[in-house]
Amino acid sequence: MECLFGVVGDGFVLLVADTSAVRSIVVQKTDEDKILNLDSHRLLGTSGEPGDRVYFSEYIQKNIHLYRFRNGIQLSTAAAANFARGELARALRKNPYHANMLFAGYDEDVGPSLFYLDYIATLHKIQKGAMGYGGYFILSLMDKYYKPDMSLDDALKLVDMCIDEIRKRLVVAPPNFIIKIIDKDGARTHSWRKSVVET
Repeated sequence: MECLFGVVGDGFVLLVADTSAVRSIVVQKTDEDKILNLDSHRLLGTSGEPGDRVYFSEYIQKNIHLYRFRNGIQLSTAAAANFARGELARALRKNPYHANMLFAGYDEDVGPSLFYLDYIATLHKIQKGAMGYGGYFILSLMDKYYKPDMSLDDALKLVDMCIDEIRKRLVVAPPNFIIKIIDKDGARTHSWRKSVVET
């Protein structure tokens, strides 16, 4: 019952993911970070089968670092997303990964950007998007309340509305969510929304 969503605001992108690690009917932990830092100004949020999700996201992260070391320049957000799309498309014909992703980043010449990439290698630049079962409930909220160039406060209000809707409507709702932000100052954890604390 994974939930991953993101919104582009005025000079920033917010990525939000649930933090539950679930297998069958067992919740194994509620503090797994499903949003990976690719580099200083890029994040990759993932959902899907745990093994595929972790392996593929780490593979992309390490290859982006390798590109920077070999060439002395960092890939843009669009270039990183296109690289991942190419790798997913190549794997689709051999040994497919069941992993869905949201790429978020900030580039000096472009500003904030968000890319949707699903397990069949479909890539789109978007302003708002959601994946997982939570997406069934929050895409309509995003359509109604999202505005281009939202302030950070307005975007966080929308995020909280989406989390409340997931907790209210989803039959097995994840209790905890992590919110990360990317802007001109880099990628970092903004806050958590917790209803269960690990003991």
